[in-house]
Amino acid sequence: MNDYPFGSRGGYASDDVGLRPAAVTSVGFLSQAFLWMFLGLLLSAFVAFLVEHNLGLGQTVLNLWLPLIIAEMVIGVGLQIAIRRINATTALALFLIYAGLNGLTFGVILLAYTAEQGGAATVVEAFLSAAAMFGGAALYGAVTRRSLTNMFGYLAMATWGLLVAILLNLLLNNSTLDMLISIVGVLIFTALTASTVQRISRGQFAAITGSTEKAAVLGALLLYLEFVNIFLFLLRLFGGGRR
Repeated sequence: MNDYPFGSRGGYASDDVGLRPAAVTSVGFLSQAFLWMFLGLLLSAFVAFLVEHNLGLGQTVLNLWLPLIIAEMVIGVGLQIAIRRINATTALALFLIYAGLNGLTFGVILLAYTAEQGGAATVVEAFLSAAAMFGGAALYGAVTRRSLTNMFGYLAMATWGLLVAILLNLLLNNSTLDMLISIVGVLIFTALTASTVQRISRGQFAAITGSTEKAAVLGALLLYLEFVNIFLFLLRLFGGGRR
């Protein structure tokens, strides 16, 4: 029985942290994941543009805000849970639906910023900063020989703590806590980006899903979430925490 998910041990190299895919294989894993991630971001940006420039559509999204958020959570979490049992085409379709729904809510969020003087510049500044931080973290995750596996476990727990703090601050409405949450959020999701990229490049998602295609979709979803969260937390910081 073959214990290696992509045909043979020949596609792997050994280093101080154990087996890892050879360089060509790693590049293939990453290129597929980033391809779908960028497609998802483009879809979200296109839908957000439509919402931002159509007041009727924006009002409809506002009226359906809670159902949309629930639908996003169900699809996002459900895709990660069901990735082993569904085929790659279904997984990709769910990811694109998720990205489209996110575009609806993003459109309303961006409209709240761009409607104020200087808001458009704030959005651009947050996006460029997020892209720089995401890119730097992704590069580090791709080239470092240091294992980030243990870091991922701590970051996952920190994410749950961050969620609790966000929910708590909905009640407290404390501006200082809001700023602290945003800073911690940027740090957590930047670090998660490096960890996710390493896990993709070392074939961990392919081993989990049993398919390079499904691994690319799972990696794209996580990278998408990490970039979006970095952007949104930076947007809150640069925009003074406007809701």
